[in-house]
Amino acid sequence: MMIKKTYSISELAREFELTTRSIRFYEDQQLLHPEHKGTTRIYSAQDRVRLKLILRGKRLGLSLAEIRELFELWDETPTGCEKQLLLMLTTIASRRAQLEQQIKDIAMVQQELDIAEQRCAEALAKLRQQMQKGRTPAPLKGSDSKRKVS
Repeated sequence: MMIKKTYSISELAREFELTTRSIRFYEDQQLLHPEHKGTTRIYSAQDRVRLKLILRGKRLGLSLAEIRELFELWDETPTGCEKQLLLMLTTIASRRAQLEQQIKDIAMVQQELDIAEQRCAEALAKLRQQMQKGRTPAPLKGSDSKRKVS
């Protein structure tokens, strides 16, 4: 007779460096289905694998709804199915497109920062030159030179 390996919530929390609250949240979201003996949760090897897949999906940027949908497709058959694999490929392509857009957005912000940095450095150099020549620096464009000082 083979004994099934089971886990307590604290064992899983320790193994995956999570809080027990996070694990209970995944259970509330119908992603994990532990047995209950009184108030004690008993997690199966399948629950452990599902928790590992939840965390992997989150690292990939999948929402819990997307992870749940994949689990539901997997649960339809014991070995998974074509629908699940196609959905996973679509989800990966979508996530990849989002990341590529974020990379473009970041590159654009970096370029804008480079331009702003260059303009500030040039303005500072010009200001220092004027100060070395004993001139009073001209007010910056857009600043109000008639401000009251309190």
